[in-house]
Amino acid sequence: METTLVQNLPEVTAAGVIIKAIIILAVISAIAGFGTFIERKVLAFMQRRLGPMHVGPHGILQLVADGIKLFTKEDIVPQNANPIIFKVAPVITAATAFIALAAVPVFPDFTIPNWIPLLGGVFVPSIAADVNIGILFVLGMMAAGLYGPLLAGMSQANKWGIIGSARTAIQFLSYEVVTGLSILAPIMLVGSLSFVDFNDYQAGGVGSWLIWQQPVAFVLFLIAGFAETNRTPFDLLEHEAEVVSGYATEYSGMRWGMFFIGEYANMITVSIIAAVVFLGGYSVEGIGWLTIILKVAFFFFLMLWVRASWPHIRPDQLMWLCWKVLMPIAVINIVITGIVMMV
Repeated sequence: METTLVQNLPEVTAAGVIIKAIIILAVISAIAGFGTFIERKVLAFMQRRLGPMHVGPHGILQLVADGIKLFTKEDIVPQNANPIIFKVAPVITAATAFIALAAVPVFPDFTIPNWIPLLGGVFVPSIAADVNIGILFVLGMMAAGLYGPLLAGMSQANKWGIIGSARTAIQFLSYEVVTGLSILAPIMLVGSLSFVDFNDYQAGGVGSWLIWQQPVAFVLFLIAGFAETNRTPFDLLEHEAEVVSGYATEYSGMRWGMFFIGEYANMITVSIIAAVVFLGGYSVEGIGWLTIILKVAFFFFLMLWVRASWPHIRPDQLMWLCWKVLMPIAVINIVITGIVMMV
């Protein structure tokens, strides 16, 4: 039986949307924190070491220790920095990441049981803001996240921070174009910018997934997604191999942590988009919530796997790959898709 995200659903109320927004903020923030622990453990396993082991059983309480450290560490605003912009920049990064999640189907629909006081019977939708231009909205908000690292580097009065922010702007602006072009071909096939329509288009089963019709677009989107989320081998925004830390050089405490909460939230957003647009979304009757979780978990693990396996690339290689390889392939894919649709 086919499954869609919208099938005779109850009316969405303001209370349902607010509850959904709170769930997204709470759960994704927790996943972002837990993701750091998972990443350290996965990388340790792949590189034949232990990773966090000393704080709690098998290092599980390292999460609590890191959280306490971030919240209690001294918050330093460097001398000669612009204090207002310096403080606002991390907020922009985290806010745009979570706002982008408002238009993607993060969790399935559900109705709060009637026995719960005040909220009983409230319908909570799968998408907090089911806009008919969902993909455009998400890509736009992720693009707006560029201003966080850019303003952070420019506000520091530190040449390394400024260089890091300039490198960030070049990388984000370049690969946002590839992201948009890669997803344009699937949009041409579906004829909509709504995630709901993408899910319904692939409701016929595994054979109807768009990855089979648009494998090139899928690979392009995945590569651009790595670049836009600052993942290896494209992690030139905050390059761990350098003595300095790019645009985050002079940040400490929770302001530093907000940059990386935004990064992990964007990883989840890219994973959800890839799962819904190319891998069928909620495509299995009855267990759609489980399938989307497994697909998102696969893409999240893939990002960790690549980091453990792939070396960093140079900035000139990054730009060469974008403008001389990925961009022409994306344009050719769009042209071929248009010709096939016309024929």
